[in-house]
Amino acid sequence: MELGFETIGNATLVVHDGGPVLATDPWVQGSAYFGSWGLSHEIPAEQADAVRSAGAVWFSHGHPDHLNPESLPLFRDTRILLPDHVGGRIAADLTRDGYRVEVLPDQTWVRISDRVRVLCIADEGQDAVLLVDVDGRLVVNLNDAQDRGWGPLVKRVIRSFPRSFLLRLSGFGDADMMNFVDVDGARTPGLAQLRRESGFEVGADVARMTETFGATHFVPFSSFHRYERADSAWANEWTTPVDEYARGFRSDRVELLPAFVRFDCGTDEWEPIDPAPRPPLVRPPGDFGDDWSESLDGDDVRAITRYFTAIPRLARSLDRITFRVGDGEHAVDVGGRRTGRSITFAVPRGSLMRAVEWEIFDDLLIGNFMQTTLRGRWPSSGLYPGFTPYVTKYADNGRARTDAELRAYFAEYRRRLGLAAWLRSAVETRAKDGVRARVPANSSVYRTAKRAYTRATRAG
Repeated sequence: MELGFETIGNATLVVHDGGPVLATDPWVQGSAYFGSWGLSHEIPAEQADAVRSAGAVWFSHGHPDHLNPESLPLFRDTRILLPDHVGGRIAADLTRDGYRVEVLPDQTWVRISDRVRVLCIADEGQDAVLLVDVDGRLVVNLNDAQDRGWGPLVKRVIRSFPRSFLLRLSGFGDADMMNFVDVDGARTPGLAQLRRESGFEVGADVARMTETFGATHFVPFSSFHRYERADSAWANEWTTPVDEYARGFRSDRVELLPAFVRFDCGTDEWEPIDPAPRPPLVRPPGDFGDDWSESLDGDDVRAITRYFTAIPRLARSLDRITFRVGDGEHAVDVGGRRTGRSITFAVPRGSLMRAVEWEIFDDLLIGNFMQTTLRGRWPSSGLYPGFTPYVTKYADNGRARTDAELRAYFAEYRRRLGLAAWLRSAVETRAKDGVRARVPANSSVYRTAKRAYTRATRAG
């Protein structure tokens, strides 16, 4: 391809300008989340070669289906582009390991080649957005990012392009923690199961979302994995098949493109890429260093305690976190008083201690082999917003644990957005969190509220 782009894998965009000049989030081999996730489809040789030979690669955030540890060594001599995340963890780690790292200035166009330029926006959720101008066609790579104040800017840029392509995580919603069990050990339905059983139409949802942003095309993206551990394979029932994106898709303003597509910006024509589904694979936890019968030792207990008690903000949301590992339990008192809430995690020692040592607790949550029990009166939104963001986004990746560090962290993102945009985002986020905390996601009230929000924020 002379000029254009391709989408392949889980969340990989390959941009061409006389050759491959940019690849995003190149997970091209191996697994993710302690072996729990594998790619759902093969990556054809042509696209694999293009990814490996790209002049630059961009990583959006630290989740291993985006910044994949097994794929990363393929790009040791490649120009690495990163968002300007507060805390700078990824940049520091890759620089230490000898990679050629370039942190992109926030909200600023940077030229990649003669006919390609990019604009990167980092957000307080430690995710990022990449806008790619391919000779007057705009590719909007939102990957997993939720609007944290950057929405109005992205919509303004989209309006200045006659042809735009929105790429974003979508589907039933299994790409998050959903392995909840009650106090008797029975699994409780997660969002993905509730959506599938209620007749949720993925196509209708992405059509509304794309119209809200004002883009002219939607490409399913950042959603193509399967579960490959014996203790997480149950979740395959709730992933989103590729053909679900067409179900319910109705729009006179947006064209739905295939998930794996080649778009020629010289002719403005597209053709599907048809990768083969990968053959079924289920591997035992032991292949990834996990033995469910193994117990914690004294050093483990001290490390876990230090890890969680270093985040004082948790005390506002819960009293303790209990880890059920092997045949024993260990409770970490996080300092909460009279909340009446606690969490029990049942998890194998190997992955738990790697998550604590490497400060990647989100990988346990998203891997969906660790079981989670919420005790006490929790909001409908479960671990959000009182637990997961403070542990995985702000502490692990943002390096903001204490109240003072959190204030500085949020102040920097507020400065970047500008006061007006930040206030608008703060009000919207608080309202959405309030609805999620009180209204089940599969209820008619929640769906009505979501449609009202979409209409209110729809691009003109």
